[in-house]
Amino acid sequence: MTEHDDDAHRDDRVPAAPPDADGALLELVGQVGRAAAQAGRRDLVRRLIQTRDRLRDPHVRVIIVGEFKQGKSKLVNALVNAPACPVDDDIATTVPTVVGYASEASASVLVQPEGEGNVEPRRDVVPLAELADFVSAKGNPENIRRIISAEVLLPREILRGGLRLVDSPGVGGLDSRSALLTLSALSSAHAVILVSDASQEYTEPEMQFLRHAMRVSPNVAAVLAKTDLYPEWREIERIDRSHLSKIGDIPMFSVSSDLRLLAAETRDAELNDESGFPDLVGHLRQQILERAEQIHERSALHDLASVVEQLTIALRSELTALVDPDESPRLLVQLEEAKSRADEFRSRSARWQVTLTDGVADLIADMEHDLRDRLRKVQREAEASIDDGDPGPIWDQITEWLDQRISSAVSETFVWTDERARWLSEQVAELFLEGEESLPAIDVADAAGVLDPVEAISDLDEGRMSAAEKIFIGVRGSYGGVLMVGLATGLIGLPLINPLSLIAGVIVGRRAFREDMGNRLARRQAEAKNIVRRHIDEVIFQAGKQLKDRLRVVQRTARDHFGALADELHRSFTEAMTAAKQAASVDSGKREQRVKTLGAQLRQLETLRTQIAAPAVAPPPERAAIVR
Repeated sequence: MTEHDDDAHRDDRVPAAPPDADGALLELVGQVGRAAAQAGRRDLVRRLIQTRDRLRDPHVRVIIVGEFKQGKSKLVNALVNAPACPVDDDIATTVPTVVGYASEASASVLVQPEGEGNVEPRRDVVPLAELADFVSAKGNPENIRRIISAEVLLPREILRGGLRLVDSPGVGGLDSRSALLTLSALSSAHAVILVSDASQEYTEPEMQFLRHAMRVSPNVAAVLAKTDLYPEWREIERIDRSHLSKIGDIPMFSVSSDLRLLAAETRDAELNDESGFPDLVGHLRQQILERAEQIHERSALHDLASVVEQLTIALRSELTALVDPDESPRLLVQLEEAKSRADEFRSRSARWQVTLTDGVADLIADMEHDLRDRLRKVQREAEASIDDGDPGPIWDQITEWLDQRISSAVSETFVWTDERARWLSEQVAELFLEGEESLPAIDVADAAGVLDPVEAISDLDEGRMSAAEKIFIGVRGSYGGVLMVGLATGLIGLPLINPLSLIAGVIVGRRAFREDMGNRLARRQAEAKNIVRRHIDEVIFQAGKQLKDRLRVVQRTARDHFGALADELHRSFTEAMTAAKQAASVDSGKREQRVKTLGAQLRQLETLRTQIAAPAVAPPPERAAIVR
């Protein structure tokens, strides 16, 4: 992979954020940070350090999802014009693979070491050519290498702006436990792309997954892949668009990864347009990357404005007390009232604190009830199907159905809980300072690992018996009939074994055989129901624990975020009051010099405020010849 290869196509590249704009914003963060340091406000400096780190690492995660063999990995390879993800007819990706930017190509895997307790995963560097041995079902069956995820870094312009493509494992039917893990990761993603090939229209599980994804992720798109293999792909596209129109406004892109790769190899712009990728890359650039950059920029500007305002409070209060001593009493009263409000925000009895605590407690109770209610319905359906027949011969089908229904039920609870948690976060944000402060992004439903500890459903005896077992049961039952009738007929002179005793033995043996089979069936049904109950109890225990943990993360994150803001405001008003009081004791000879110093500092802050209100943004770069 050389820059020569990377230059093959450029016209639909996703440009990085304008370097001048990023540089200007980072410089602005540095200037405000220096002003906060000069004022001795370490708390504000720490806040700006976090702002700077967010600007320097503006990763935008786009998760590629879909069923097995739909062309997800090849789609990623075609987007970056490099063999980032292993592709083969016999290879199925079983580990999430993240593709991001670096100046040199490399690959690594995150491994969970064996051991008791919380052992930290380790990152191992692997050759890019051998990545398939770690992330595919063929090279890593049943994930015997204990790989958590893989990361591929490439020198591609499409990735330079922070775009990170996540090739998720394929999921059969999109309603298995793997689908649940994929769905639970969408809350922390900026966008999701569902890939389905042009061989058939959307299945019901795919439509259900899209409905869930739209409730969790802010940006959902659909890709119809492999258009070059199916001449009737336009009819499939028409049907799929009709399905999509019924659930929401989801953009759809019909593409051919093979044509895209061939266009990159031959540098054929016309072939590249025919592949359908320019529209998809344009969507990535305009609807995902640019939108994420705007969110990052707005968040940074909000932090800068808040810090400048707090720095201004103390300086303006002291200057007012120096220039107009008669206003000092009124000023101190105003500052005291503001400080009291800040104290109120810090207390446990503050409205936002009460709303947050009560809201999370209510949400945990509602979540547990919702999860139990959904899974009890699944349990009743499973027990009814078990009562209808012999579960032994069809246990594999029952377990597959049960796994799908449980995953669907838990997914619904995850999505519902995520929506409720976001609503609660918005309520708390509105109560804090009348909605002037916003809650940071909280990945409530990012539940990677949910259901991992749940063991697979236990096996059940199929109930099949060999011919020898059947003969043994029949003979054992017929023995009593032969003996009873033989003894009775012996009273009239017949031998123990005679035609009448043999007939009785056959009748009694057949009845004993039927009774034994009925008892075996009843035992299998009871055992099957117990297996279902135990499995559902384990799912409720594990999934409920994970959801509780994530809701408590919401509570702690909101509490710490708003608590830190309240502490900052309290300190700002306290320092403003102290500065105003000390101004009265300043010597008349030093008063004028202090006024000049404060005036200069305020003018500096006003200049920064003006720059924050209208940040310099460089014009977007011209579009180059084809794509990168």
